Amino acid sequence: MGDTDDGSRGAAQGAQSEEAPDQSDEQKGNFFSRLFEALSPNGEGDDDGNDSARPAPPTIPMPGMLNLRRMRVEDVSVPKADIVAAPVTTSKDDLVATFRDSGLTRLPVYDGTLDTPMGFVNLKDFALKYGFEGDAMAFDLRALLRPLLFVPPSMTLGILLQKMQADRTHMALVIDEYGGTDGLVTIEDLIEQVVGAIEDEHDVDEVKSFSLESPGVYIAQAKTALEDFEAEIGMDLTRHEDIDEEEIDSLGGLVMMLSGHVPVRGEVIIHPDGPEFEVLDADPRRIKRLRVRLSQA
Repeated sequence: MGDTDDGSRGAAQGAQSEEAPDQSDEQKGNFFSRLFEALSPNGEGDDDGNDSARPAPPTIPMPGMLNLRRMRVEDVSVPKADIVAAPVTTSKDDLVATFRDSGLTRLPVYDGTLDTPMGFVNLKDFALKYGFEGDAMAFDLRALLRPLLFVPPSMTLGILLQKMQADRTHMALVIDEYGGTDGLVTIEDLIEQVVGAIEDEHDVDEVKSFSLESPGVYIAQAKTALEDFEAEIGMDLTRHEDIDEEEIDSLGGLVMMLSGHVPVRGEVIIHPDGPEFEVLDADPRRIKRLRVRLSQA
């Protein structure tokens, strides 16, 4: 367990920073080597390959190395509509504002529209060149651009992870069959499918996973602990016999159990006791964010 934990921490740190110092390259290489050795075809897991032969269970996929073989880029990518990016014509002040407001450290840069990507800009590169006595320098965003990876939505996570490691890059754009931008995926998105959610010091503000939008209406993350939310609203949401409380521990799990499938964005699921769950954000594998309207609202 010690080796795996060390490797997982190394991978998580790699998702937050640019190229690691030379002394950590061997550690990262060992971690990824162990991952791909575990995923190498050896005949033991061949019966799991035909996922289409059986319906997907209404549960949130658990983290694990097999996800690198079973899951595809389209399962974890950020949809095009949710991508935070910057036009190549953006000013220095506007770029600073985009970094600050989004909390991101890497931004895709495009010419005209996202369907014409030019690369991505790293906050570290920007800060090192313009953040220290760089006010008098003429701003040139093009000079800061790093190359993006372009991948199809059908690529498995394991293949993309290998490619990201080989190319020493942490971001890829998902391209559809017509050559347009379909989504975005980072190395952190891939690692989270193996080790679970990765949070850093900037995620402390997200500890409160639900908030009151208006009287009787809440905005909640799907990962919100069901017990905590029940305590907030003073209602037992699992008391019905058709809800197995032993199988769920989050709001997202409750909603998926009630619906019997993975709901899509905009879908509304009604609880037997009256509360309504509106899906605000979801991907093909999981719910991300909900609006909960209580019966008295």
